[in-house]
Amino acid sequence: MSIRTVMSILTSKYFDEDLKAAVEFCGASGAHLSAVVLCMGASPMMGEYNSLSTVWLEERQREIEELVKKAEEIKAYLSRTGLSYDVQDVYTEYAFAREDIAERALYADVVLVGRQACKDEELQKRVMDGALFRTPTPVIINRGGRPLSSTSKSIVLAWDSSDEASRAARQALDLLKTADCVYVTMIDPVSRERVNGEEPGADIASFLSRHGVKVQVDRVASGGNRADEILRQHATDVNADLIVMGAYNHPRWQQTLFGGVTRNMIEQSSMPIFMAH
Repeated sequence: MSIRTVMSILTSKYFDEDLKAAVEFCGASGAHLSAVVLCMGASPMMGEYNSLSTVWLEERQREIEELVKKAEEIKAYLSRTGLSYDVQDVYTEYAFAREDIAERALYADVVLVGRQACKDEELQKRVMDGALFRTPTPVIINRGGRPLSSTSKSIVLAWDSSDEASRAARQALDLLKTADCVYVTMIDPVSRERVNGEEPGADIASFLSRHGVKVQVDRVASGGNRADEILRQHATDVNADLIVMGAYNHPRWQQTLFGGVTRNMIEQSSMPIFMAH
């Protein structure tokens, strides 16, 4: 997949760092930047006689005016970058934010969520639910201090022969091609024809190699530790710039109740992660 349109999610409260990272990523990849500045407001409050609360109306108007002001600041900044860009200011309610995000993510090749946006946990949840699970668009989430690059030297591809992992590999193909090495990482792989084949990792390695990707297959034993912990440690060991993985291989209700690799990676990884579902 060629990355030609990048949607960057920006919170209206603080966005300088995330905006700069998005500009650098788009500049390096020659992509159009669609900056979406979001402000989520509370649901309407009712006053006496079933009328809308005056306090709620005044607060909503103040938030909208502040959002418009921030969007103008972003436009002014982007006008000096030489990038192709557009800026959308979106005022929405918590209940509808995921739909608003999904509607716009349909027209992007990838959605960026930077460290400042990640600090807003409510926004992060709605980006994941809206962009990642309601559209075919992958998400790059970077909650750490490591800068995001469009030309990573070392990439870990988390592989378990699932549909999600396959989609992630295909959608990240442009990024994988630029790497000096892509470490296809399998944790406790099972050698069965209908699972990973007789030689786990060989098939995906051959597929990627035909696309010009330089591949190394790493079969890692968990030793009883959590898969997400092993994956993060292995990425550190090979000095990876990016982790590519499928999102929510297990039923989402199970992930919600008991956690899971995807959820733990989103919440605990300080390394950029490219996710597809």
